[in-house]
Amino acid sequence: MIVCHCAMISDHDIRAAIDWMRAADAQTIITPGKIYHALGKRADCGGCMPLFLDTMRACDKLGVAPPILRARTDSKKDATHEGRRQGHRVSQRRTAL
Repeated sequence: MIVCHCAMISDHDIRAAIDWMRAADAQTIITPGKIYHALGKRADCGGCMPLFLDTMRACDKLGVAPPILRARTDSKKDATHEGRRQGHRVSQRRTAL
């Protein structure tokens, strides 16, 4: 399956790059940027990043995942406020006239 249409990267390419990097250095932290670099390509629009990250998470040889690849905790998964404090919008602030 094509994961990145801009750079024409498939899920097989991502798994092969992870396998190659893991064989070269068992302790390396593998990131999307390193995979693009290993494939000799560059990210363009970034629209593929959610699918790219999911493909990386599904790979058995990923090893220690950097924070961007770790599964979200259940407490933050359903939050609609994205971690912002109440009344963070200017329109919600009360000003004394």
